[in-house]
Amino acid sequence: MSSEKSKEAVRFVKFALFSVSAGLIEIGVFTLLNELAHLPYWISYLVALVCSVVWNFTLNRKFTFKSAANVPVAMLKVACYYAVFTPLSTWLEHVLTMNMGWNEYLVTALNMIINFGTEFLYQRFFVFGKSIDTNIEK
Repeated sequence: MSSEKSKEAVRFVKFALFSVSAGLIEIGVFTLLNELAHLPYWISYLVALVCSVVWNFTLNRKFTFKSAANVPVAMLKVACYYAVFTPLSTWLEHVLTMNMGWNEYLVTALNMIINFGTEFLYQRFFVFGKSIDTNIEK
């Protein structure tokens, strides 16, 4: 395996592990708000999603992509992704849970899987693409 392919494989594994940690945060916050606070699904989902996004962005910027890119600009790019993803995933949860009777946790897991794949590609090639490995600590 070439050095570049190896670096990309490591980068993907790091992204996956940080995504798992963000997923645990998301499902934990969702569960607290949905089960204990009895908030509507969409509010529970949105708050949980925001918590996981901030966590995931922070860790991936520093450790996965090692980017020295302007943080507000990078976060704005991520916000643009979520300006599209969030309404679509919220609509999907509504259709699947309210109209089709799917389990709320199954729909949340489905949204998390879709988010994982699309966000990796978006961050890898658009948010951090030109600034990867520009913040290498010595």
